Amino acid sequence: MTSAELLDKFSVFPRDVENIRAAGRMITPQLEAFVEQWYVWLRGQPEYAQFFPDGGNQARVSQLQVRHWQEFFAAEVNDFYVARRTHIGAVHAHIELPNDIYFAGMGRWFQLIIETLRSQGVPADELLDMSVSINKLIKLDTFLVIDTIARIARERIADHSRAMMEMSTPVTPIWEGILLLPLVGIIDSTRTAEIMNKTLTKIAESRSRVFVLDISGVASVDTGVANQLIKITKATRLMGCESIISGVSPSIARTMVELGVSIGEVKTTATLRDAFELALKAVGVVDLGHGHRAGIGH
Repeated sequence: MTSAELLDKFSVFPRDVENIRAAGRMITPQLEAFVEQWYVWLRGQPEYAQFFPDGGNQARVSQLQVRHWQEFFAAEVNDFYVARRTHIGAVHAHIELPNDIYFAGMGRWFQLIIETLRSQGVPADELLDMSVSINKLIKLDTFLVIDTIARIARERIADHSRAMMEMSTPVTPIWEGILLLPLVGIIDSTRTAEIMNKTLTKIAESRSRVFVLDISGVASVDTGVANQLIKITKATRLMGCESIISGVSPSIARTMVELGVSIGEVKTTATLRDAFELALKAVGVVDLGHGHRAGIGH
């Protein structure tokens, strides 16, 4: 969203900009004392000790606060202004500042601004106009910060999900020409798409001839999951790789029959051991114990 769109969204009009700048002319000369008043409030909050142990960094952060409010009262809401507020949101996300203390803090800033303007003798009608305008820009600022925090939180969750998916989808060579993928947990459409991509990529890289898909650790199988797994095996067959689904428990077999899922030419086994034996035969191993292969003399 551009700065112009934000101003329109939060109804910050030229008259509001004039009001904010007029308030700034009264507050800015005493801005450092104004910021210190806010820290008097903050020092009474439990979060202060968490984020400023022994008072460390407060002086530096106070100076940043002074600059922040100088920019606020200048009311030049442009792309630079938006970027600055977005950066504040990123910093707060990094230090994991709770949203409640941020909202409470912004509320305290607004209260201090109005108290300061009232102490300057601003007439009641002018004070009302100023307070409405200031409140609009504070809400715009707050939105930018909280929206950034929420976006970073979503990105972290997505990154974590991708990492977990990588860990939970280990397509592994277990013998020359044989790949194994043991599935554990819940299977959904997103995960099956990832399984498909990783499996086909691994087959192409390793030129494997057999792919064993072990589902003994899958929590449940419904029509959607079963059909997705069948699609994976069909895709591997197109690449010249035979698929075997192992770990088909009695309950899963019964469910697939009741759901009318057609497995076509896909081989299935009850245990991983049985699947491994089929896979070895498919790649030409006839006697695993003595290492003999088909076509090799005694």
